[in-house]
Amino acid sequence: MVDDIMELFEAIKGRRSIRKFKEETPDEELIEKIVEAGIWAPSAGDLQSWNAVIVKDHQIKIQIAIAAYVQEFITKAPVIIVVCANQANAGARYGERGRELYCIQDAACAAQNMILSAYALGLGAAWIGAFKEDDIAELLDLPDYLRPVALIPLGYPDEEPEAPPRRSVKEVIYNEKY
Repeated sequence: MVDDIMELFEAIKGRRSIRKFKEETPDEELIEKIVEAGIWAPSAGDLQSWNAVIVKDHQIKIQIAIAAYVQEFITKAPVIIVVCANQANAGARYGERGRELYCIQDAACAAQNMILSAYALGLGAAWIGAFKEDDIAELLDLPDYLRPVALIPLGYPDEEPEAPPRRSVKEVIYNEKY
């Protein structure tokens, strides 16, 4: 058990946002394993209120990069996983709070699991949250109840970025009250 815990913390601390990828496309099996890790993420009422669109088509990746404020590196990723909050699913059980918050949290938890599992499988990924939602939704023909939350460019890393500075635990903890 201790070894597993150490491996988890090593993955959490070792993962980096990758923006340079090799050309080789990960096998479908790996992509499915990564999405499956998202399925095991915590979710409100265990509804798993999110969906994923897998994009490999170069022309669509170009349009995604444009919608992401021209982050050109996105086009070089062999795969992009677009994680979408399913507002209808969460809203059916939890009303407005489900539509506006819980499904977003569910999608974020799933995306984090996917990014960590990609790293564990030897792949690189990044979390992209800066994009025009309406443009992504239109480009991917998303129904009105799916809200794009994160773009995850994915592939074999072609860089090893250094760890960025992090805040100390003492900077983020407040006991009892803020």
